[in-house]
Amino acid sequence: MSYNNLAVWACLPRTQRGQPIVLGVDPKGKKLLYANGNSVIIRDLENSSVADVYTEHSIQVNVAQYAPSGFYVCSGDQHGKVRVWDTINPEHILKAEYQPLGGPIRDLCWSHDSQRICVVGEGRGKFAHVFMMDTGASVKGDLSGHTKAINSVSWKPTRPFRIATGSEDNKSAFYEGPPFVFKCTKTDHTKFVQSVRYSPDGEKYATGGFDGKIFVYNGKDAELIKEMGSPAHKGGVYAVSWSPDSKQLLSASGDKTCKIWDTETGEMVSDFVMGTEVEDQQVSCIWTGDFVVSVSLSGFINYLNPADPSKPKKIIKGHNKPISRIGLSPDRNTLYTAGVDGTVTVWDVATGDNERISGKGHGNHVSGIVVKDDIVFSAGIDDSVKVIDRLQNGYTGTSISLGSQPKMIASLDDGVICITTKEICMIRDNVKVGSFPVSWDGLSISTNGSFSNEVAVGGQDNLIHIYTLDGNTLTEKTTLQHLGPVTDVAYSPDGQYLVACDANRKVIVYSLPGYEKFNRMEWGFHNARINCVAWSPDSSMVASGSLDTMIIIWSMTQTNKHIIIKNSHPQSQVTGLVWLDNERVMSSGHDGLVKTWNVKF
Repeated sequence: MSYNNLAVWACLPRTQRGQPIVLGVDPKGKKLLYANGNSVIIRDLENSSVADVYTEHSIQVNVAQYAPSGFYVCSGDQHGKVRVWDTINPEHILKAEYQPLGGPIRDLCWSHDSQRICVVGEGRGKFAHVFMMDTGASVKGDLSGHTKAINSVSWKPTRPFRIATGSEDNKSAFYEGPPFVFKCTKTDHTKFVQSVRYSPDGEKYATGGFDGKIFVYNGKDAELIKEMGSPAHKGGVYAVSWSPDSKQLLSASGDKTCKIWDTETGEMVSDFVMGTEVEDQQVSCIWTGDFVVSVSLSGFINYLNPADPSKPKKIIKGHNKPISRIGLSPDRNTLYTAGVDGTVTVWDVATGDNERISGKGHGNHVSGIVVKDDIVFSAGIDDSVKVIDRLQNGYTGTSISLGSQPKMIASLDDGVICITTKEICMIRDNVKVGSFPVSWDGLSISTNGSFSNEVAVGGQDNLIHIYTLDGNTLTEKTTLQHLGPVTDVAYSPDGQYLVACDANRKVIVYSLPGYEKFNRMEWGFHNARINCVAWSPDSSMVASGSLDTMIIIWSMTQTNKHIIIKNSHPQSQVTGLVWLDNERVMSSGHDGLVKTWNVKF
């Protein structure tokens, strides 16, 4: 019995309106570093479907940066802790953990020799701290000069050492050292200074602020050299990043544009108009090697093309919020994932390439998804079922009102059946054609395909209600007792079994047609509520995913054996499971990640 992780499809950066995010990159310029929740994502810039994830923080991570040596990453979180961990081993072994600040860390940087780290953010009267990477010992000096939280910091990459910071007091500060001594503050900005970055050659540094202005200063003595534009942007500047040759500067703004500036003349070289919607605001950017990258408020990662500013070379899409449901196409080549924010993403199973479903969707939590040959049905807590055209990758505009909140939908030969908080309803030809009121809250639903006309519905009342469906009429046949709310049910592909899972940590298989317990047994190795179950295509295995972060593979032929995938989505519950074939299962989690697993008994 064995398992291994075949692929990780990464989530997007977690964004928030009015808040810049910080991107990092490895010294070779090949990997992008960003945070989402308590995860740090290491994403290959060349092949964006390849990613690695670090999940050892217990709270939201705000920033992560590679050491210039490339051997370590330092990441800082909302509680003021930093963790220094290695990048060589797949396990990312922890080097050290420190608590330099008493509040959220907003930015950090390394000295060019990879020995010292400077962190900035909020604290109890202290907004910045420099310490030794190995020991955590404080590097002596005075990092005063700001009266409010510091948003950004940059370390001069050449000697003599200098540090520049930007703060919510509308000032940037300049320090000489070590030991670092406060030298001066610059008051050119009139609003929050959100980004400060030294050029790769150390000769200059740039600041960007919410006043839309960008200033370039001398890297050694902080003398003002030039302002870019007048002002540079019509909205706040969220981030600036230097070109590898230190001659040009990339900026990202809330005015929904990115721009490239010639720092010698102060003139704009390229103007990237990213869109017209609020979600098109640009909240971060980075320039590394041949890659010019920005991040939209939607979380999309844009590969900009300086040779053709009219459109990005490529846009990486996906989820930056938790995934709620997943569904697999009948040919098993396409995966659909739905998020708690109402977004739906379609993935190519072979390559990991994805696209966001366009058009007017639910706008909030998607609670059910059914994939058919040419269309997809989605149910949302806006009390509706909507239709997606698989060829166009967009909503058709069809919306079927349900009258109450749907919890899950299942496929019928010519439509779908939906369980809501008040009823079970049938939808055929995009019309609600039947309704069966219930007095209990439904949680899950499954149909037995073409094998029988039976429908299983799991309820908050700890029962599975078995119905016979005749046209648009339901007749209750029997009920099956559980010791907790029945969170998911699924008929087997061969029509011979029904599997159910519940909040009491049990997985139970029933044999049809009598619905007796298979082998008179229950499976119960999970430690918390089980969220989802799924059958392998040959009906020989069941996969279950739980709040306890585990996936367990159960065998129908060797009922006393099982495969436990611990921490399948570390610090995150498993929200969805589908089988690609009899050896590969895909999972989604509250961490926004999609993973592929190979399992063998």
